[in-house]
Amino acid sequence: MKVGIDGVLLGVWSPIGDAKNILDIGTGTGLIALMLAQRSSAMVTAIDIDQDVVYQAGENVLNSPWKDRVAVQRSSLQEFTANESTTFDLIVSNPPYFVNSLKNLDKNRTTARHTDSLTHEELINDSLKLLSTAGRLCIILPVNEGMQCVDFAQSKELFCTKQVKVFPKPGAVNKRLLLEFGFTKADTVVSELVIETEERHHYSTEFSALAKDFYLKL
Repeated sequence: MKVGIDGVLLGVWSPIGDAKNILDIGTGTGLIALMLAQRSSAMVTAIDIDQDVVYQAGENVLNSPWKDRVAVQRSSLQEFTANESTTFDLIVSNPPYFVNSLKNLDKNRTTARHTDSLTHEELINDSLKLLSTAGRLCIILPVNEGMQCVDFAQSKELFCTKQVKVFPKPGAVNKRLLLEFGFTKADTVVSELVIETEERHHYSTEFSALAKDFYLKL
């Protein structure tokens, strides 16, 4: 699986604070879990429903300096929630985001990109059960799906505390939203982040400052 910019963004942006337990839902290659382990001293649990990517994530963890703090397991979020007694100070997810759209013939790609196996409503509902009292849920989604998620979460008394509008380059359309949710109702802090300059593969000062610890050349 390729490393996507969405995962990198979520991994560098999600607030660590003094988190002791972190959950990465739909870990894929384990990228976000490893980034959060690098940024913290927390124990990180990473789950995914696809056996192949769980195997790949497990290999990546074993070959990392954080193998003692990252545990990868094959599980759907629904199964995990039903059997888990631990609460988490931070939950992150780069969730599936296509709803009722044409499926890809590649089953693994479909699972990763479509909400059939994990709806955004399920993500919110299960996160409510897994979050500690002061815990945070951080996700990245396309704009329309993100705003729908904000509305649904608020109806469940999980409030959007931070929203970052992500632009691929100056003057481009806002493609993604980074969203932070918590149990305390407060005004949403809204900001913007531009990924690249006008020149392709040349990153903005803001993105470079966020991600410099995770790129060999930036």
